[in-house]
Amino acid sequence: MDEIKTTVDGTPAWVDLASSDSAASREFYAKLFGWEVVVSPDPQFGGYAMATIAGQEVAGIGPTMAPGQPTAWAVYIGTSDVDEIARRVVAAGGTVVAPSMDVGDLGRLAVFQDTIGAHISAWQAKAMGGFHHGGPNTYGWAELNARGLEAALPFYEKVFGWTEKTSEMGEGIPPYTEFLADGEAVAGAMEMAPTVPAEVPSFWMVYFSVASVDDVLKKGVAGGAELMMGPTDYPGGRFAILRDPQGASFGLIATHD
Repeated sequence: MDEIKTTVDGTPAWVDLASSDSAASREFYAKLFGWEVVVSPDPQFGGYAMATIAGQEVAGIGPTMAPGQPTAWAVYIGTSDVDEIARRVVAAGGTVVAPSMDVGDLGRLAVFQDTIGAHISAWQAKAMGGFHHGGPNTYGWAELNARGLEAALPFYEKVFGWTEKTSEMGEGIPPYTEFLADGEAVAGAMEMAPTVPAEVPSFWMVYFSVASVDDVLKKGVAGGAELMMGPTDYPGGRFAILRDPQGASFGLIATHD
């Protein structure tokens, strides 16, 4: 699949990691995915680093911004008007966690919390149009792990204009919901498994496309990650979920051609 650079409204446009130890995170993901990770020398970016493959921007890694903030991956949805998205979030019952702000000349972002507590961000591109994805070791998919998914669906419809397609997954497995933009699947969602500890809130999971789930997860575990789930086959491919050494959950996914 060719690499894609996207700033399409209503589709994922960027992912980044806020880490309690950003230097260690940069080293871990550089080894795992073969990323070149370079910290910006500009002090206005606060130690934020761009991860690239063959010179193409694929993700960001930076330090956490507040004491006690957990290490976690964030998903940014592309928009042509982040301030309008913020207004929709409030109208839909969500919370503006970080108000719209300019990021140098790169673009404009805001961070929100949906009606069931999951964080989701928006990106309005300027000089930085978005990420490259579609090849190995780049962004592959985003998925809402929800506590009370039905309560969140109207929020995403009102904020991003998403519609839904829900598929049954078999006995004992929650149905799987695909979020659609103009009829195309752009993200997924499912009810959190009852085995997940009760203190874990709703959250968005980032998956990275890989050539071999099994090979990359072995590499990740050898590098200090914890295997959380898988590897598991599904109708479209194979996936696994890891927790990195700093505590952020992320997925690996390999899809069938």
